[in-house]
Amino acid sequence: MTTLTIGQAAPDFALTNAQGEARTLAAYSGKWLVFYFYPKDNTPGCTTEALDFTALVPEFTALDAVIVGVSPDSEKSHGRFIEKKELAIELLSDPDHQTAEAYGVWQLKKFMGKEYMGIVRSTFLINPQGQVAAIWSKVKVKGHAQMVLETLQTQLSGN
Repeated sequence: MTTLTIGQAAPDFALTNAQGEARTLAAYSGKWLVFYFYPKDNTPGCTTEALDFTALVPEFTALDAVIVGVSPDSEKSHGRFIEKKELAIELLSDPDHQTAEAYGVWQLKKFMGKEYMGIVRSTFLINPQGQVAAIWSKVKVKGHAQMVLETLQTQLSGN
């Protein structure tokens, strides 16, 4: 498992969005990137997180930041999720979980006595130079998007 640290170069990735368009870390160069990993489209916690980030898109955009969610779901699943919930964020498909592994969020999980590999809900704030500026692991959804926004504001104010 990879453990990223603040100040480290963010791992590059090559994923596709809901429209099948390729995205790499370089595509977001020069902007702040809120890069968040979530387990599954259209599940309660993941829906709340996506809606919370969508609600704050104007604030993030004003700070020159882009919000991108990543899960193992297919492009088609992402497209349905975006349409159904009217999401204003980009979702990338990581079906082989290589990017999740590179970011250290593909881990052994337990649910109802069963162990399995899956995404541990996590968020990475990546600065315009492609370095990790902040990390949230094992994210609790309530209030998370606002916390990420406040952290970005603090980063920009130099505090």
